[in-house]
Amino acid sequence: MFYTYILESKRFKRFYIGYTDDLKRRVKEHNDGKSISTKPYIPWVLIYYEACLNKKDAIRREKYLKTTQGRRFTKLRLREYISE
Repeated sequence: MFYTYILESKRFKRFYIGYTDDLKRRVKEHNDGKSISTKPYIPWVLIYYEACLNKKDAIRREKYLKTTQGRRFTKLRLREYISE
């Protein structure tokens, strides 16, 4: 399985979108500071993920979620969570 995921920085209320084949390990890596792009915004919380059977599908979904239309989708999909 491959996963497209969204993390939220609890300190800065920022979002990060990525993909991986091991979701638990990847979230731990983000929180351990092993990713240069997310290290300054630790701690991260997993707020959303989708599972795909194919790596290319997960990458395509990640790219979509990073577009303007994808961000709109995310805001609608997580409307209740974001409004809290």
